[in-house]
Amino acid sequence: MNARLRVRAASIAVALVAAASGCKATLEGNLPREPRTEVPKDYGAGQEAARTAEDAEVQKFWRELFADPDLQALIRAAIDTNQELAILRQEIIVAKAEIGARRGEYIPRLGAQVGAGIEKVGEYTSQGVSDEAHDVAVNLPDFRFGLVASWEVDIWGRLRNLKQAAQKAYEASIEAKNFFVTELVAEIAKSYFELVALDKQIEIVQRNLEIQKNALEIVRQKKLAAEETELGVQRLSAEVLKNQGALKTLEQQRIALENRINFLVGRYPQPVRRNPQLFDAGAPHQAVVGLPSALLDNRPDVRRAARELEAAKLDAKAAKKKFYPSLSIDASAGYRAFNLRHFVATPASLVYDIAGGLVAPLLNRAAIKAEYQQANARQIEAVYDFERTLVRAYTEVVTQLAAIRNYAERYEKISEQVRALTSAIDMSTMLYQNAEADYMEVLLTRRDALEAELELVETKKDQWIALVELYQALGGGWKEHP
Repeated sequence: MNARLRVRAASIAVALVAAASGCKATLEGNLPREPRTEVPKDYGAGQEAARTAEDAEVQKFWRELFADPDLQALIRAAIDTNQELAILRQEIIVAKAEIGARRGEYIPRLGAQVGAGIEKVGEYTSQGVSDEAHDVAVNLPDFRFGLVASWEVDIWGRLRNLKQAAQKAYEASIEAKNFFVTELVAEIAKSYFELVALDKQIEIVQRNLEIQKNALEIVRQKKLAAEETELGVQRLSAEVLKNQGALKTLEQQRIALENRINFLVGRYPQPVRRNPQLFDAGAPHQAVVGLPSALLDNRPDVRRAARELEAAKLDAKAAKKKFYPSLSIDASAGYRAFNLRHFVATPASLVYDIAGGLVAPLLNRAAIKAEYQQANARQIEAVYDFERTLVRAYTEVVTQLAAIRNYAERYEKISEQVRALTSAIDMSTMLYQNAEADYMEVLLTRRDALEAELELVETKKDQWIALVELYQALGGGWKEHP
């Protein structure tokens, strides 16, 4: 080995040692770790609904939950026309194109070039003296064309890591879309059940208003006959006005909710078809859930966080490998001449060259160090994001299972209250007709009954929404609605 080669080999060895020794020190104690993926074995003691279930049973539950044809039509329309979902589909295309861009970085680049120019060298230069001696033109044309190629040899796998990171980011974008589908379906279903509940509440208020108006007329007649006081007339009149105001509030809420559904579907405000008898039927069958470990596969946001973590790890590896020397090969071949008549003369005008270089970073290591620290910090962030997403997923399921159980018990209690108040209305009316009670007792009993009826509808709505939110928490729906 001659002296020049020995010096070059020694410098490369020094660069490799410096690169390898500096990698660990750059993290400054902020070392990455693997995420905790353990989840509890079940959803807690006393959760009777938490039992192992086959996927077919879970999907059957979703179909029962969203069995209403009008609701299904809204869901299908939203998946086809929702603008945010369309944006996410474009993000998937962007992420997929990034894979191709990263793949192109570690395969050789080949291009064609064509050029022409003119050159004049100084008269008192060695080149100028030589050109004058050989009668070369002072203004010398230069014509050339050929192929040029360059290739960064991925000896450390850095470019391959970047391509794999792009692949994981693409998979994460798909999971983000799937998660949004689950969110969109759940949001439409909740809004739909709220809308049907509002219809029911408006119907109850209107029915009670008619009863109160009739009662007001009776009280006025009794007042004329000196059988009732002005106080009773004014109190009942105030109650009618109060419920008329409440009715307008409910009607405005219904308009806002219809417009909310139309926005989710991606269309301008218009009437929303719904099934008015939905709340007359019972709630769907008892929710069926699987084991908590299934959240890792079923929740798209957990899957997205896992893919983003894998991408962050690969980015950190690629950033670390920038400390190492890079090997590049450049080559070109073509024709070059100062006269077009000799442009393609072979082999006289044929030119080619090939060169390889091994470059190790020395003076710009601070920038590489900062980039590596950033990539490592993003990797650690991705670990925490994954763990947080998994904890949130488990917590949401536990919360909704408890909500389903508590709302069912609450519905039974309020149903008993409504039955008791209905009997009380009949009894107070009979006592009033027999002059054994004043109309204030009838008024207060009817007010309590109205509030109980409205609360009963509200609780039934909460039951439906809790089931939808359980569907959402379990990550269901994105398989059924691709």
